[in-house]
Amino acid sequence: MKRLAAAAALLGLAATVTACSGGSPTKSGSGGGGGLFTTIDVNRPGLDASAPANPYNPKGNSFPAFNSMKLGWVKNHLTDPNQALPGIAASWEVAPDNSAITLKLQPNAKWSDGQPVTAEDVKMSIGIAYTQGSTAFSVTPGAAGVASDVTVVDDKTLKITQEMANPSPKFVRGVLDTTVLPSHVWKDVLPANFWDTLKAARGDDAAAEKARADITALGQKVLTFAPPKDVSAGPFVLERVNPGEALLVKNKNFYNAANVAPAQVKFLNYTGNEQIWNYLTAGKLDQSGFIAAPTDVMNRIKQAPGNEVIKGYSPVAVSMAFNQSKKPYDNVHVRRGLAYLINRDEVTKVASPEGGTPAVTTSGIHQKAAQAWIPDTLPKLDPYKPDPAKAEAEFKQAGLTKKDGKWALADGTPWKVSMHAPSGFSDWLSAQENIKSQLVKNGIDAEVVTTTDYPLYLEELAAGKYDVGFWLMALGPAPYDIFQRLYGASNGWTNVAGKVTHAAPGKNGNWMGGPEEIEVDGAKINPGELTGKLNTATAEQAKPIMAQLATAANQDLPVIQLWDYVNNQFVNNTRFTGWPHDDEILRLGTGVLPAGVWIQLGMVKAKQ
Repeated sequence: MKRLAAAAALLGLAATVTACSGGSPTKSGSGGGGGLFTTIDVNRPGLDASAPANPYNPKGNSFPAFNSMKLGWVKNHLTDPNQALPGIAASWEVAPDNSAITLKLQPNAKWSDGQPVTAEDVKMSIGIAYTQGSTAFSVTPGAAGVASDVTVVDDKTLKITQEMANPSPKFVRGVLDTTVLPSHVWKDVLPANFWDTLKAARGDDAAAEKARADITALGQKVLTFAPPKDVSAGPFVLERVNPGEALLVKNKNFYNAANVAPAQVKFLNYTGNEQIWNYLTAGKLDQSGFIAAPTDVMNRIKQAPGNEVIKGYSPVAVSMAFNQSKKPYDNVHVRRGLAYLINRDEVTKVASPEGGTPAVTTSGIHQKAAQAWIPDTLPKLDPYKPDPAKAEAEFKQAGLTKKDGKWALADGTPWKVSMHAPSGFSDWLSAQENIKSQLVKNGIDAEVVTTTDYPLYLEELAAGKYDVGFWLMALGPAPYDIFQRLYGASNGWTNVAGKVTHAAPGKNGNWMGGPEEIEVDGAKINPGELTGKLNTATAEQAKPIMAQLATAANQDLPVIQLWDYVNNQFVNNTRFTGWPHDDEILRLGTGVLPAGVWIQLGMVKAKQ
């Protein structure tokens, strides 16, 4: 499976090997340096030569940390969502009550055409972010953690104020995650009256509603905008793209250009996992983000001259998720019985031996983060170690019947566990095949059904077409983001302007179909409302809520947490060295992003 950054979305594609156009790298505009750096963008397979250099275009030839820059590069810290490394912002100060952040831009930052990066560039970029509904720059009335004001203090300083009617502990993260664009290139995308429209959008009348609609409508204009050429504030600038590769050359105007080792960067095209495996085993890539690979392939990758696997923390886990509107998964004892039958160690060994660690239990939180958030609660949770006798007792309590060694539903109807996964997700499919064999061994009929691709998989999952599917969860570092995967929109709860409502199974994207209230330790709780509280809670306020939600997830089991991912970075030491092994730096995320940050900070060195 290919795992995406920040945000944590996925693209599953068939593992097909296609020809990659080679082409010799050009030296024009290289600005010197240590030669060619070759990588792939695991966030986006399939290069589109006709796509613009636009970071908001889904197929845009914009590569974060290479030719696209953000104010800061946020980390996946265990408990603090706001930790980040400098980007266009050299430093920042946050008000004690989190009500504002004051940004100091890199004093020597310039665009690749020689113009300085200014506070006006950042303000315009924030305006663009509003059209996309960015976390800190949303026009949704009452949304948590949004900016109320953007003030240019001077040419290199801005102050962004948070709307304190519904504050969020993720406000700083939302600001720093903003992509910075050149206003002299993008200025016509926003109308001259944009900021007046934004001010009007903050009302609660018909005029405000129209203003919000006008801002949202600008989003399409942003997506399709095609700059005449790439104007970059990053360490590289796009020179050309063809179906086989994208070539970027060193930006001599980058503020830290003297410490950028590569003269050129080449992104190779790919369409599936196998092609990336071939690149890695051939030693073609200087760096690649995480890509799932079976043990034999992983061994071949490691044996290639110069290759090294660097491991770091990744706030993502994978789970076996139930549609509780389908019988018998509406019965918690069935879900618990399955948890007692599935050997997670065996599943992980087969499916993700290098890229994951078996989940100690189902808590809703990645094990490493759980040790920081709920250290006293974690040992109290049921580990659901494989125990066929306990599984049988749970099934009987659910009313299931067993005849001739086969389990059936309470009415005698044959029971088949039907699991779905998208084609090309090699680790998910291997896991499901292993689970199938474990269940069959214990008298439960099971099958694995493959969906054509990941977008279709998500569409059909949301439509409630599956009994059982795989679901990414524990998406940290923010507590709300972690638990909304279990007790958010997919399970019926929506949080608008701090007000949490619950939709019936099958409505408004509720495919998990859990009840609005569940029993935990003998008392009824509303896990969606508790999760909603995390959106505005401080770290200390969040801890007891997270402990209660972890207990709820452990007892209610809307999912069975299978393994916690490890952030594997593949690097090759033949041409470049200096790769960071510090877990704090590796927490920048998955994919291509870390290498770009490592390079622009001067960590990566050309091998002498």
